[in-house]
Amino acid sequence: MTDKFLEKLSSRERQIMDVIYRNGKATAAEIRNAIDDAPSYSAIRAFLRILTDKGYVGFEQEGPRYVYFPIVDRKKAQRSMITNVLNNFFSGSAESVVATLLDISKEKLSDKDLERLGQLVEKAKREGR
Repeated sequence: MTDKFLEKLSSRERQIMDVIYRNGKATAAEIRNAIDDAPSYSAIRAFLRILTDKGYVGFEQEGPRYVYFPIVDRKKAQRSMITNVLNNFFSGSAESVVATLLDISKEKLSDKDLERLGQLVEKAKREGR
C-alpha cells in the first residue's frame, strides 16, 4: 500500500476512521451513534465496505454483527493526509503549513507548547533538515 493510496479518503470516510481509531474497533451501529449528523445505517455499512476495499479496515464476525478494526496505522494515515495537504494547498512549503497552524492555534498554545515547538525546530536544524 503506497502513501498515495492513503490520501484518498472522503470526509465521511475520515469521520468513520476516526471513530474506529478512537475505539480500537467498532460496529456500524456504534460508528453511526458516534458521528454527529450521521448518515443512515445502510450508508455507514456502504462506507465500511469501501474502507474495507481500500484496505483501511478489516472486520470479524461476532455473532450476527461485524466488528471493524483499523488495518492502516493511525500515524501512517495522519502522515499521508498531512503530506496531501502540504502538497495540494501549500505547494510543498512546510514553513507555510507551520505558519498557518500557528496562526489558527495562537490562542490555544501555552508557553509550554511554544517551548516544545521551539525544541522541535532546533532538533530539525541539528539534524540538517
